[in-house]
This record gives sequence, C-alpha cells and structure tokens, in this order.
Amino acid sequence: MSDSRVPNSASGQGPGGRRRSWAELLAGRVKRQKYNPERAQKLKESAVRLLRRHQDLNALLLEVEGPLCKKLSLSKVIDCDSSEACANHSSSFIGSALQDQASRLGVPVGILSAGMVASSVGQICTAPAETSHPVLLTVEQRKKLSSLLEFAQYLLAHSMFSRLSFCQELWKIQSSLLLEAVWHLHVQGIVSLQELLESHPDMHAVGSWLFRNLCCLCEQIEASCQHADVARAMLSDFVQMFVLRGFQKNSDLRRTVEPEKMPQVAVDVLQRMLIFALDALAAGVQEESSTHKTVRCWFGVFSGHTLGSVISTDPLKRFFSHTLTQILTHSPVLKASDAVQMQREWSFARTHPLLTALYRRIFVMLSPEELVGHLQEVLETQEVHWQRVLSFVSALVVCFSEAQQLLEGWVAHLMAQAFESCQLDSMVTAFLVVRQAALEGPSAFLSYADWFKASFGSTRGYHGCSKKALVFLFTFLSDLVPFESPRYLQVHILHPPLVPSKYRSLLTDYISLAKTRLADLKVSIENMGLYEDLSSAGDMTEPHSQALQDVEKAVMVFEHTGKIPITVMEASIFRRPYYVSHFLPALLTPRVLPKIPDSRVAFIESLKRADKIPPSLYSTYCQACSAAEEKPEDATLGVRAESSSAEEPLGQLTAALGELRASMTDPSQRDVISAQVAVISERLRAVLGHNEDDSSIEISKIQLSINTPRLEPREHMAVDLLLTSFCQNLMAASSVAPPERQGPWATLFMRTMCGRVLPAVLTRLCQLLRHQGPSLSAPHVLGLAALAVHLGESRSALPKVDVGPPAPDAGLPVPALFDSLLTCRTRDSLLFCLKFCTAAISYSLCKFSSQSRDTLCSCLSPGLIKKFQFLVFRLFSEARQPLSQEDAASLSWRPLYLPSADWQRAALSLWTHRTFRELLKEEDVHLTYQDWLHLELEIQPEADALSDTERQDFHQWAIHEHFLPESSASGGCDGDLEAACTILVNALMDFHQSSRSYDRSENSDFVFGGRTGNDDIISRLQEMVADLELQQDLSVPLGHTPSQGHFLFGIFRRRLQALTSGWSVAASLQRQRELLMYKRILLRLPSSVLCGSSFQAEQPITARCEQFFHLVNSEMLWWPSLEPVLLCRWRRHCQSPLPRELQKMQGGRQFASDFLSPEAASPAPNPDWLSAAALHFAIQQVRDENVRKQLKKLDCQREELLVFLFFFSLMGLLSSHLTSNSATDPLKAFHICAAILECLEKRKISWLALFQLTESDLMLGRLLLRVAPDQHTRLLPFAFYSLLSYFHEDGAIREEAFLHVAVDMYLKLVQLFVAGDTSTVSPPAGRRLELQGQDNPVELITKARLFLLQLIPRCPKKSFSHMAELLADHGDCDPEVSAALQSRQQAAPDADLYQEPHLF
Repeated sequence: MSDSRVPNSASGQGPGGRRRSWAELLAGRVKRQKYNPERAQKLKESAVRLLRRHQDLNALLLEVEGPLCKKLSLSKVIDCDSSEACANHSSSFIGSALQDQASRLGVPVGILSAGMVASSVGQICTAPAETSHPVLLTVEQRKKLSSLLEFAQYLLAHSMFSRLSFCQELWKIQSSLLLEAVWHLHVQGIVSLQELLESHPDMHAVGSWLFRNLCCLCEQIEASCQHADVARAMLSDFVQMFVLRGFQKNSDLRRTVEPEKMPQVAVDVLQRMLIFALDALAAGVQEESSTHKTVRCWFGVFSGHTLGSVISTDPLKRFFSHTLTQILTHSPVLKASDAVQMQREWSFARTHPLLTALYRRIFVMLSPEELVGHLQEVLETQEVHWQRVLSFVSALVVCFSEAQQLLEGWVAHLMAQAFESCQLDSMVTAFLVVRQAALEGPSAFLSYADWFKASFGSTRGYHGCSKKALVFLFTFLSDLVPFESPRYLQVHILHPPLVPSKYRSLLTDYISLAKTRLADLKVSIENMGLYEDLSSAGDMTEPHSQALQDVEKAVMVFEHTGKIPITVMEASIFRRPYYVSHFLPALLTPRVLPKIPDSRVAFIESLKRADKIPPSLYSTYCQACSAAEEKPEDATLGVRAESSSAEEPLGQLTAALGELRASMTDPSQRDVISAQVAVISERLRAVLGHNEDDSSIEISKIQLSINTPRLEPREHMAVDLLLTSFCQNLMAASSVAPPERQGPWATLFMRTMCGRVLPAVLTRLCQLLRHQGPSLSAPHVLGLAALAVHLGESRSALPKVDVGPPAPDAGLPVPALFDSLLTCRTRDSLLFCLKFCTAAISYSLCKFSSQSRDTLCSCLSPGLIKKFQFLVFRLFSEARQPLSQEDAASLSWRPLYLPSADWQRAALSLWTHRTFRELLKEEDVHLTYQDWLHLELEIQPEADALSDTERQDFHQWAIHEHFLPESSASGGCDGDLEAACTILVNALMDFHQSSRSYDRSENSDFVFGGRTGNDDIISRLQEMVADLELQQDLSVPLGHTPSQGHFLFGIFRRRLQALTSGWSVAASLQRQRELLMYKRILLRLPSSVLCGSSFQAEQPITARCEQFFHLVNSEMLWWPSLEPVLLCRWRRHCQSPLPRELQKMQGGRQFASDFLSPEAASPAPNPDWLSAAALHFAIQQVRDENVRKQLKKLDCQREELLVFLFFFSLMGLLSSHLTSNSATDPLKAFHICAAILECLEKRKISWLALFQLTESDLMLGRLLLRVAPDQHTRLLPFAFYSLLSYFHEDGAIREEAFLHVAVDMYLKLVQLFVAGDTSTVSPPAGRRLELQGQDNPVELITKARLFLLQLIPRCPKKSFSHMAELLADHGDCDPEVSAALQSRQQAAPDADLYQEPHLF
C-alpha cells in the first residue's frame, strides 16, 4: 500500500473543498449515530487496522495534534546526541503524547507505539548498506538503533508496548529487516527471537529467511569484516538458541498434536545449514570461495567456544547425534558396490579437511561407545551415504585408540548375524567397515589380510558351522569380484578360507573366478609383491619396482628381528616364480660391498645358509660385486639419485611438521591437530617408502644393537625430523600451557612413531642418548624425556626390544630400554642422566597429576626412577639429610624449558616434591642397597664427578649410615653387617658375570671387569669383613671355636649351584669365569677368611677350613696348583703344625710319589679317596709308554682305593674332552681308564655303583658327588660306553646289576645327545682318526645300541628287575630297545637258560 492512498482514506472534502480534520469527521459520526457498545468496539478495531496500514506515523501524529506535535517527532529521539537526561525527557514526553493520542483514538497505546517503533526499525535498516546482501548494521545504523531501543525499553517499562503487534509489524518489513537488528531486539529484551519467529504465519518462509541471513553472516565472518566480533556473537547466540529450543527434552517432532513453531524452525534452520554445507562439499567447493568460507564458518559453530555457554549437555548431545544422522544419511546416492570400488579414496587423509574437522568436533561431545552405537543404529534403520559413513569410520579409528576394539566387536556381531540368517546387508557392512578401518594403518586397526585370515582361516571361522554358511560366503565373495580391487582379490587367493575337503570345489571355483578377474585386469598373482599395500589407491606397481620395495622392507625386518622374514620364507616355497624371477635379482643387485658388512649383506648370507639362493646366482652376484669395486665412481650415482628422489617427500614431511608446530601456540587450532598428525603419518610413509601391506610387518620383537646402532640415511633424516619436531612442539606448547593442559598432541604424535618406523626411532634414540647424550641441548633433553614418557604410556601396545645380554631373552619393554640407554660412568654421563631423569619424572608428574600412582609408574621404568635417586644422593650432599614436612616443594614445569634451565634446582625441587616422595614408597621404585651397588660399580673413578675423598665419604655414608641401618623392607640390611657383605659380594659377582663389565669401547685389561673402579668397592668389602670379624671375636667366649665356616663360602656354594645346568661351552666358560672371580675376591681378603683367626685364642681356628676344602674338592682341577700355595702361606704365617686336612693331603701326595718309584710302595693312607686322588694326579705325569707298567702295581692295593681311582680316572677322561688345553691327552686318559678297569675285572671288584651315584648313598655317592663337578658326573654315560670294548662278556651276563646300569647309561646317553650336550665331548676334526672314532657320539650311541640288543636276549631273568620303572621314565628314547627289553622280560621262565633248578 502506497503512502499516497493514506490521506484519501483518512480525510474528506468539506463544503468549498476545505479539508476536514479527523476530529471533525469523528465528531460528525458521533452526532449522527446513537451510542452502541458493539458498534463502538468495531469502530476501535477499524481504527486500529487503519493505523496499522498507515506508513507514516509521524505524519499521522502531526495531523492529529497539529503544528505543536512537530516538536515530538520520534526521529529526534533516535538522532538525539544529548545527555541521558535529555533522552529520558524526550522519551517521557513522546510517551505521554502517545498515551493522550491513544485515548483520543480509543486505541491501545501498546499497539500504537509498537507500530511506530517497527516503522522506525524499518527506516533504520533501509539506510544505504555496505554490501549487496547485508546482515550487519553500519556504525551509524547501530547508533540509531541503540537510541530507538532505549525508547522501546522505556515503553516496555511503562507497559506502553505490545510485543505481539511489534512482531507482526516487523514481518511486514521483512525484506528490509537486517539480522543484526533482530539480534539486538533479542539481546536487549525488546522481543525474543522465539516470540518473533513464532509470530510469522509461514514457518517455511521464516526458515528460508533465517537460512539466507545465516549464510551471509558466516561469509562475512570469514571475510574478516570490520565488526567480526559482533557477527560471531550473533552467530553464537542464534545457534545456542536453535540448539536449546530445537533439541529440548520435551520436543517431539513426530507427535500428532499441533507442535510448537519454534522447535520446528530451529531444527529446520540447522538442517538447512548442514545440508547446504554437505552439498557444497559433495560438489567440490573451491578453496577460499564464498561458499567455502560459509561452510568453514558454520562447521566452526560445533566447537566448544560457540556452544560453551550451553549449560546442559543433553540438548547438545541430541543436537550432535541428529547432526551425525544427517551427515550419514543425507543424499544416499551411492550403492554398496560403488563403496567397494571407491572406498580407498575416502580415507582420513583424503577426506575433505572441513568434513574431518566436523567429525572431530562431534567426537568431543560423544563418546566412542555412543558414536559406534549410533553408527550401528543408522546403518540398521536408514539408507546411508556410503562415502560419509566410511570416512566417518576412518576418522573414528584415527582419533580414538579404543575405536578398534569397539569396531571389532561390532563387526563380529555383524558377521555372526550375517551367517546366522544369511543377511547380505550385515555382510556388506562388515566388509566395508573393516576395509575402511584397515586403510588407516596398523596403529589404528588390524590389516584386512589379518582380519580375513582370523575370520575365515581356521575351523573357528564364521563359515565353519554348515554348508549353508560356506555357500553364503563364497556367493558373497563371488558377487564382489566384478567390483573388487586387485589387491583384495590377491588377499583372498593367498589367504583363502579354510574349507573341508568335501566342499573344496566351492573354494576352487572362487579362486578360478578371482584369477580370471585378475587376468582381465592384467594383474598377475605370481608377480604380486611380498609387501603389497592394500591402502594404496594407485595402480598396481610393476613387478620390478615392487621387488625393490620388497627387498628394502625385507632387509629392514631382518635388521630388527635378526631372522629371515616369514614372508620371504613362504615366498621361496609357495611363490617361487616371483621369488626367483623378481625378488632375488632385486636383492642381488651388484654393488660395492661395505668394509663392515651391513644388514643387506647379512640378510643375503642368511638366505644362502638356508639354501634359499641358487649357488650359480650367488656366484654371479659375488663376481659382479668384485667387478663393481673397480668402478667406485659408479657406486655413488645410485646414492645421489636416491637422495634426489627422496627430496620431494622429505620436503612435504617438513612442511607438514611445520604446520603442526604453528598450531601448538594457538588454542583454537587444537581440533585440527589430529588431522595434521594423520597427514604427517602419510608423508612419513612416503619418505620411508612404506608401501607394503601392514599384515606382513608384524614385529613381535625389535632387535637393537646398543653398542653399534646404525640407520640408513633416509631413515636417519626422517627420524631426525620427527624427533626435532617433537622437541620444538613441546617447547612451543609449554610456552602457552603446562603439560596437563596441552591436550593430546603428544600422544597423537607419538603414535606416528609406533608403527613400522618404531625400530628406526629407537635406534636413533639409542644413538642420541647412549652415545651423544652429554652434547644434547636442554630442549632436546626435555623433548626426548617427554617422548620417553609417552612411549611408556603405550608400553602394552609396543613390541619388546632385544638389546642382547645382560637383558632377558624375552626382551625389554620400551620404558626399560631407556634405563639401559642411560649410563652412569663418567662425569658427563652422570650429569646427562640426571637431566634426563629429572625432565622425564617432572613431565610425568605434571602431565598425569590427576591420575593414579599406577599410571605414573607405568609411564616410567623403575630403573630410571632409581637412577634419579642414586644421582641425587651422589651429587648433592644436601639430599642425604632427612627431609622434614616443611621441605616439601611444589613442582613447576616452567623453569625446565627456559633457556637457562637450572638442573640442580630442578632436581632438588623434584626430590622434595610431595607426590614424588609418595611415589618412592612403592616397593619397586625405591632404591635398594643392591641397586646402589650395581650402579656404583659402573662408575669409572678416573672420570668421576667426585674426587677420591668425596667418593670414599659417599660410600661410607651410603653403606653405614643409609643402607645398613635401613630395614630390609625398604631395601636395607636391618643393621646386619654380614647381610650387607653378602649383598655386596653377590653384586660384585653379578657385575662381573654381566656384559656390562666388558665394554668393548674401552681399551682396558680384564681386571675386575676392565675397570679400576671396583677397587673402591673391594676396599669397602675389606673394611666390612674386618669389622665383622671384630664383632664376632668380641662376642665369642674365650676358648670357644665357631662350628661354622666363613659366610663367603656359603655364597660361593649357592652361586655355583644356581649356575646353568647345561654342559655347553658357554656354560663351562661361565662356570670357569665364576671360579676365577672367587679366587680374585678371596685373594683380596685377609687370610683369616680361609682358615679363621681369633684375637683371643692362641691357635688358629681350623674348623673354618672345612668349607674352603669342600669348595676346592668340588672343583678338583685346583688341587695340583693350590696345595703348594697353601703350604707356603701356612708356613710363612704360622709356626704351628699343619692343619689335619693339609697333613692328609701331604700324606696322599707322598703315597703317590712312593707308588711310582722303583722301590716298594708303602700302604695307602686313609682316607682311600684322598690317596686315590693323589695317585690319579701323579699317574697323569707318567709317560704314555710307562702307564700300564705302573698300573700293574694296583693288584696289591685295597679294593676301595681301586674303585676311587677308577672314578677319578673317569673324571680325567671327561676332563680331557671338556678342556681343550688339558694337560692329559684323551687317548692317554682312555688307556688309564682301560687299565684300571682291567684290574677291577681281573680281581672281580664291582665298579657299577660308580655309575649310579646318589646323595642317599652314604658310602660312595655323597662323597664322590661332592668332590666331582656336576658337569663331569652328568657325562658319565659317555665315559661308560667309551670303555665298551673292555667289558667282559661273562661278567656282563652274570652280574645282575649290569644290564640295568647299561640300559640306564644308554638312555641317558641318548638324552644327552638329543639335548646337544654330547657336543662338548666331540673331538676336534684333526683328532678323530687318532681316537679311532670311538669318541664320536653318534658312533658311540650306535655301538651301545647294538651291544644292548645283543646282550638283552642273553641276560638272565633276574637282570630285568626294576626295568619297568626305568623304561617308564625314559623308554621312549629308543622304542626298539624298549621293545626288546619288554619282550625278554615277558618271556616264559624256561627260556632262562641260566636259571638254577629247584630240586626240592
């Protein structure tokens, strides 16, 4: 309606053409009509309608009031620049005028004022705009509107304003109404947005209006307009109101009653915006276009700062769930077959960054369980958009570590459901979800090949329940063939489902179909690489290129495991064409071989030893390598080319790391970190060339060479980039927030290092921490320490690390590896270790301050915490004083990352920190006396941080003031000095048995492990032993003789018993090494240790010699050289007669000397075993040709002496084989045994008991088992059958026990051979002919077996007693011998030819 029509309808022409006023017109109508209440009411309503249709209320007021009302124009209130008093005066004046006029018109003042204010709002909004589609006011417009709203607030306060009428009037000027004006009306309480929207008659129209304005608002926000802060506040308020009203608990859009308008509008607007964004992304929105800016801004409203003021989380969760449903179901244009073909393009890294950002914001509100449950519900009930569903799955497994387990459980449910009732939909969903999750790598989900093998590769598979299930599976796989990628077909062919033989045709039909499809695609299954990458979206790699990648990966796996990869072994058998035609030629590419063999050389040699390389091919390779050495200049070309080709991916990785670092200091960018880390992971794979299938890179244990860690140049550069970036990111993040408020970036970044690059990362950390630690700067120390903490956080998901001895064979967990890398030997290494331990422990206490103590302990190795205690005690004397409650300090991360880090202050602050003191109460992290000794033994005094005097003072404090009085529960000694000495000796022995005492990098002699640092600890032991003897002497009454020997011999005996029971060369060397250390320790201690002494008694206490002699007896080889030393020392230190034991030894030696002299031999002194031992050592000195002549004198000796002598000769025979440099030749030792055996047989003296020795045998067993090494007695079966040719046949048959002993020795000999223990007695190649082959274990077993099979039928029945028990234990060693024994044992009694007749 135009303004020109308003006067004509409001006035008329009087007589003479004079215009009549409103008053005259109304007065005339009143006079002509009688008063009627109904007509009066209708008249008022008509007047109101007329006023509402009038466009110029100011003109109307001027017409009503005349010229005086010109001073009351509303524009003056709007434009008023005067003081608040003036504005209030104008508002009150106009308000009063409005009331007067409304009373005259009979119209409610609220309706009149509402129309007037609405008209003014429209006039303000129609002012010239800065943009073509304005949603924001100009500065001038905002100023005018503010004044108008103040007047409206006055009207509201005085009940002179109708909100409903105002809303209706506003919608009449909808085309010119600006969104900011509506927001100001809402914010300042003039009329709420809900009231305004619900007053509109057309909900669809108002939704469209809001959608258009919100799009413009988002675009202007991203365009960085002048009033962006106002625009963001507007958007936030609108979204919050839409979420609260659209997703309140009572709103139900499906109910049949008339719904509220506001929830409908709110949901409609939010849905319009989301659909607009999704459609824009689907259409391929151009970067930085207006649409791209709008979508980016709208997706930003899902972040916390936009919805942060929403108190209740329930509406938010409903909103996010509804949004997720819309994302997954909007425009379901793709079929499942399309998804099978295209899902490689929908991985997390390839999904549009705006969509992945939206996913991550949804993840903040909904838990992984809720997300997976919602995804399951949507897939079961609605048609879905497969691209967004699968990209959502990728985002889920990338952002949530627990998503793998949830998805595995859901997929297992889908598979069970599919096979239970042949549900194709469930089957399709399961396969798509698994394949999509597998695209994100092994750190996110198991590979598709692994899942397929686990699901169908065993009898427990889903398909194994029935033929129906099998048919269903192969029908499904066959239907997939036309759409499948070649790589998935290859997995199905190489890892086919396990099928019963009667249904084998189902499998063969499918494989034929799959191979046909591969042939159509021109892909050869024979040429498939060993490490194919199923996540690659590109074309199939050419066989030659793939072979080069396979070789590189196989060498890497070999380097870290020390074994030929299983994949290579399988290929050499089952995929021979590819292995021979492509893999081996790529591996055996000629090159200049390095002087020090690298991993490739070792790998080739391992394959050669396993007969996996044809000899002709290997020979050609060696010749070509020799020829290549003559052209060294050619060898450098390949390196340069490789370096050049690697520059581009390396630069991309550097750029991606730089983008991540830029996000560290911007809290608003934290939601993009996971996406940036995913990009870094993909770029890292490109740099390292990891294009293989994840299933083949399962490393259960990482092989790491601590002393010589090496990396390929490309790995070195990539890992250095990662570690440097981590350190820089930590410093940047710490400048903004402490560790506990830095978000999950460190954990996400660490996961990129936990895949296939982990061996290279650990190798580089070994180089840095163990070999270059003191040269690292403070940021590097802090960064690597924090990385160690986060690796410890994921210890359960990481493989063990094998660093060689003294580490356990099972390998070290990654946290314990850092303990091994941190050495405490020199001043520099001590200070570096202190820095690293301080940084790591401080970071973990800050990062996980709100978590349990178990979490803190799991992130760090107990050894690292113990080293920190050791270092603080050692380097800071103030830390040795007891702490009081007032000493507890607060822990701050800030001083550590500052450039001038004060490590001493930081270490002492950590030392007194309350949480750390509580942590030390845990038993496994508290530094014990034994721990302290092991660490102190590592110190090199010549490079120590302490002087000699300071080190001695520290030792005295540590032993006597700290650990000795400490309770054993706290790692001390309970005040027991003998216990302290025992622990010290054991620690000293353990240290020298470990490889730590053989540091090949140090050019030093083997003197207590090649170091002189042990002299200090030995000195402490000397002092403690002297103090201990003084304590014992003071406590012993005069004339009292202690009944027990020195505690040291008990230590030695227990350690010898605990040694490895095997008889390999390694075990023998270990035992000899242990004994050597016993001797060296004893020689550094007072002589009283050997024979005892007393300050009160005049004579030596000889009872203590017993344990010493027992130790010597058990290691018989000591006697020839030990006796002269003992006699010399005794006579030098004591004037008294020799002890009884030494007198016996001297008597036995004299008897042996007389026995070998031409004169008549004197009778052998007692005990017989000692005389026999002395005679045995004497006979060994006799020349070979005189041995038998001298042994003929044995006919006159006692039987007991002969038996003992035979036993010692058997020990000598075994020693000649076990010890390569033995003084006795094996052949001579054999002749001695044979001669003594002939003498025993001649005199019919039983000797079989020597081969059945037990501790319960008080006559022989207990004595001989104590004087002979266990290694020798275990090999008695070898000695027994070595003398086989000297057994008398009649004696063997007549002596009842012979068969039992012979069978027992044979079975034990077979067991020794199977266990590999007979290899220790195998003669060297040059002596086999000399020994006539009888020392060959195989030939010996063969002869022994033949001997038994011939002997068994001839033995009397009584010889088979107790044979059943013997066969029950070891009969399975030789079934034929066992069968012969059982057959002979069950024979009829009359078959016993030697059984005596019973005459009576």
